Amino acid sequence: MKIAFIGDIVGKPGRLMLKRHLKRLQQEHFIDFTIANYENASHGFGLTEKNCKELLGYGIDMMTGGNHSFDKKEILNLFNTYPLIRPMNYPRATPGKGVYQTTLLGKEVAILNLMGHYTMPMADNPFTMIVEVVESLKAQGIKHIILDIHAEASSEKQAFLHMLKEDVSAILGTHTHVATDDLQVIDGCCYVTDVGLTGCRDGVIGMESTVPVKRFLTGLRGHFDVPDNCKAILQMVVFELNENGQCIGAEKIKIYDDKPKIVTKAWME
Repeated sequence: MKIAFIGDIVGKPGRLMLKRHLKRLQQEHFIDFTIANYENASHGFGLTEKNCKELLGYGIDMMTGGNHSFDKKEILNLFNTYPLIRPMNYPRATPGKGVYQTTLLGKEVAILNLMGHYTMPMADNPFTMIVEVVESLKAQGIKHIILDIHAEASSEKQAFLHMLKEDVSAILGTHTHVATDDLQVIDGCCYVTDVGLTGCRDGVIGMESTVPVKRFLTGLRGHFDVPDNCKAILQMVVFELNENGQCIGAEKIKIYDDKPKIVTKAWME
């Protein structure tokens, strides 16, 4: 089976890039299931029901979240209606779930969402929690396990790789919005520290640059805005899993505005 994973979708420019390109890419790369991170999809902060329906209409099958999952309060009513999850290590009473299970090509697939510790909101220990969750899934006979690790620190993401590489199919980093050039398949696990944003590429992490630059210069806060018009990028990882849940190949796809796609193969270890 072939799975596509799209990192942080940032605002309208990110959504428009998916409208223009996603269904064509799904056909060209024979993609069976598409996952995307929604936490910045509505003007950079959270997700509205309108934008949720919009993204699902473009061909996304389910979506993961992060530290901005709850910025739009209407999401509290969306978890039971739409294929959305949020980081599993939020406190137990937090609405929503951190695991999504589905059947794909006759195989049970589990998609997990986890949030790191460094600079993140109050959450349970992601390292101890993920070990228990993965052990439980494997005890149920589930071999196809995909993890979105939403974290600031690259060290945390790399630690998850070495903890879980023999037990999960893919570990895909999100949150920083800046793509890393380390897509690899190691011991049957697809890994990248950060997929990178889909949205504006000519600002600061998808936002208009004036306020972030002023904040760095003065220490004064301001409201971050996603520009209506900008130079845009779409970034997506496509990986193939065998019947035992092991990754047997992966590639990174990038599209700048409406230019031809750039495809980079993963390093195979």
